[in-house]
Amino acid sequence: MKKILVANRGEIALRIMRSCREMGIKTVAVFSEADRKAPFVKYADEAVFIGTAPSSQSYLNGDKIIEVCKMVKADGIHPGYGFLSENSVFCSRVNKAGIIFIGPTPKSMQIMGDKLSAKAAAKKFNIPLVPGSEGSITDISEGKRISKKIGFPVLIKASAGGGGKGMRIVFEEKEFEQQMKSAISEAKSSFGNGDVFIEKYVSSPRHIEVQILADSYGNVVHLFERECSVQRRHQKVIEEAPSSVLTREIREQIGKSAVEVAKSCNYLNAGTVEFILDENKNFFFLEMNTRLQVEHPVTELITGVDLVKEQIRIAMGEKISFKQDELKIQGHAVEVRVYAEDPLNNFLPDIGKLETYRSPKGIGVRVDDGFEEGMDIPIYYDPMISKLITHGKDRDEAINRMIRAIDDYKISGVETTLGFCKFVLRHPAFTSGNFDTHFVQKFFNPQSLTSEDKDAEEIAALVSSWVYENENRKVLPINKIETSPSKWKKNR
Repeated sequence: MKKILVANRGEIALRIMRSCREMGIKTVAVFSEADRKAPFVKYADEAVFIGTAPSSQSYLNGDKIIEVCKMVKADGIHPGYGFLSENSVFCSRVNKAGIIFIGPTPKSMQIMGDKLSAKAAAKKFNIPLVPGSEGSITDISEGKRISKKIGFPVLIKASAGGGGKGMRIVFEEKEFEQQMKSAISEAKSSFGNGDVFIEKYVSSPRHIEVQILADSYGNVVHLFERECSVQRRHQKVIEEAPSSVLTREIREQIGKSAVEVAKSCNYLNAGTVEFILDENKNFFFLEMNTRLQVEHPVTELITGVDLVKEQIRIAMGEKISFKQDELKIQGHAVEVRVYAEDPLNNFLPDIGKLETYRSPKGIGVRVDDGFEEGMDIPIYYDPMISKLITHGKDRDEAINRMIRAIDDYKISGVETTLGFCKFVLRHPAFTSGNFDTHFVQKFFNPQSLTSEDKDAEEIAALVSSWVYENENRKVLPINKIETSPSKWKKNR
């Protein structure tokens, strides 16, 4: 491939373009009115305007993107994540247009894009599954019967769902009917598909996912796991690699299971197999994301593999450039997602202008961002400003480096999740590794941040007062200074 169109925006568009440039491949940006002056538009070799700010009129307009791709004579399309990245219909249209889609096949997307068909495929390979219904449930009485059999609490989940939508926890039988109706209604409105199924609710789950790569020669490898248990509204905020709780044996087992899941649908390119881990360290297949993940940098840092370059090479018909036994975990990596959100107001988006924007630097610090100082955070898209990633020789160094990097990150004009992330990283539950997906509910409340801010203000006030007093103190001649015996004891 000589030219690739990146069908995305912001930090992921920039990140893809940088790898393309290192490979000597030209890039084409497509942009909406809201992103006309964005860094990814300036960085690309070519940029084409595709519509107004709403994503339905721009980044989700697959026909327009394919039309642009033909016009600029690009060889392939990289979808990034979000938008059209897991849209099997778009993928099919790209292929039919004679353009290379840098990702999986439409069939793999269809199988893994539906949680029920994904579970059915995994079951054939004896992958551990959470006990639950075999298929979708429409009859409330049948749903109650299954729930009583596996035992409450249970989880009602939308088959086509994601991000916690169409999901309900039911603790008692008397709540079941109302919660099931609510889940079906939300699934229909969110995904146009009201199918739901039932699983046993794991009360203290950890979210563990495994990065895989698969080529067209039958080679499938895993690149170890990522721990993604710190979440708000069922969406990840902090990720790390490797997990601090997996033993070598469990790591091998879960990696092998991820490879088997990929094989179950004849997967191609990069994907992520997600599992939940219970309090006894039993893991169960959850779903597969058929795209590059937001948190892919932590995997890159502990393996030294550029996942985007591997994606492109696989799409060009090449083999994976390494074998499974050649991979080794190198140190530890942590990623925090820097959102324009207010943690003191239930993490609601806080849109505005980046009046100050200075990213941290230094050894082991990586910032994937898509904004510059003075830019506005658009209301039309996900409010993520950047991804801040640190790497260290071990988990302690990676965490301490991240805390330093957060302190060095200067953002004003909007509220961000940086303070919340620092709170998490310093919390004993996180540092000890003894946490699960309920971290926010268990340990965080707005007062946690306001009390820290108050302490910092008091310290700053004391320091300022001391400096002022010492700068304005009269300097006496040395022979006029009164001295008294030192109260310090000598140690030797």
